[in-house]
Amino acid sequence: MSNRHLLVWIEGTVIAALAMVLEYLPHAVGPLNISFGIIPLAVFSLRRGWKAGVTSGLVWGLLDLFLRGFGSGGFLNPLQGLIEYPIAFAVVGLIGVGAGPVRHGLANQQHARVFGYALSATLLGVLLKYFMHFVAGVIYWGSYAPKGMSPVLYSLVANGGSAILNLVLSGVVVGLLLVTAPQLFAPKNAQPA
Repeated sequence: MSNRHLLVWIEGTVIAALAMVLEYLPHAVGPLNISFGIIPLAVFSLRRGWKAGVTSGLVWGLLDLFLRGFGSGGFLNPLQGLIEYPIAFAVVGLIGVGAGPVRHGLANQQHARVFGYALSATLLGVLLKYFMHFVAGVIYWGSYAPKGMSPVLYSLVANGGSAILNLVLSGVVVGLLLVTAPQLFAPKNAQPA
């Protein structure tokens, strides 16, 4: 394993741990949940690409499953646990599909394009995460819907609101970081994503 790959693995592990630590911050706004861990994973994915991002997200999802899921009642059965933890958290790393265009745009001073690529990729990752939660909500959590409300509507409201909240938060923070610290998105030892 080359030094570059080892550096990316270490960086990804630190990001997964940071994302997990951020999950312990109070993160409920009424029935909606803010996932602060999406922010460092978004930056890492835009920095290192989708493969590294998905791997780091997978580690974060496993950490969340073992540290919070089993103890909080968020684990109902193995398939639901797989969908809502490792898979849902790993797909956030697909934000990294925007890594190459973001680095290219930064190198060429194309600020509007950089924002477009970064925000589009962030939209993709956040929506995929909450789509996984939506599917699990319909299948596994639908019985908790208020009487007369369909499980689909219940899951859409619960997960859709959280998705919007997380998309706005992560989009704003990623945008601010692109302006104030663009070097975070263009490491010196980067290979094409």
